[in-house]
Amino acid sequence: MLDVLPVIPLFDGFSQKQASVLAALFDSFSCPPHTVVFEQGDPPNYLYLILKGRVSIVYKPYDAPQITITRLKEGDIFGWSAVIGGKRYTSSVISDIELETIRIRRSALLSLVADDPETGSTLIDRLALNVSPRWKNAHQQIQQYL
Repeated sequence: MLDVLPVIPLFDGFSQKQASVLAALFDSFSCPPHTVVFEQGDPPNYLYLILKGRVSIVYKPYDAPQITITRLKEGDIFGWSAVIGGKRYTSSVISDIELETIRIRRSALLSLVADDPETGSTLIDRLALNVSPRWKNAHQQIQQYL
């Protein structure tokens, strides 16, 4: 578990109490290059925030070869199926280089929203802003699942 949150814009402006609550919910995850972080079809357990490194998001259609959908870098978030209520991750994620992230378990995020709506809503708003350039109406789509 993290003792303190990384100094990144996602966590700016939270009170010390809120930051303590959030720090207890996030944990660190790192891996070497070319590691499968999760596979398409796995249960969506975590949402990840990249602190250092780069990943490829890859999709395997039923009847075609695997394709790279996009590449994400420091500051980007992946694993959105954990937030939007999906039953499985819709793509695989593979580290391109050494990867350092923080991640939050799906159940912890849902509990945060239920138990501390102000902190949970602020965090969701900020997460949605991070992905919104890639996902139209991200905030509204996320809120309907929480």
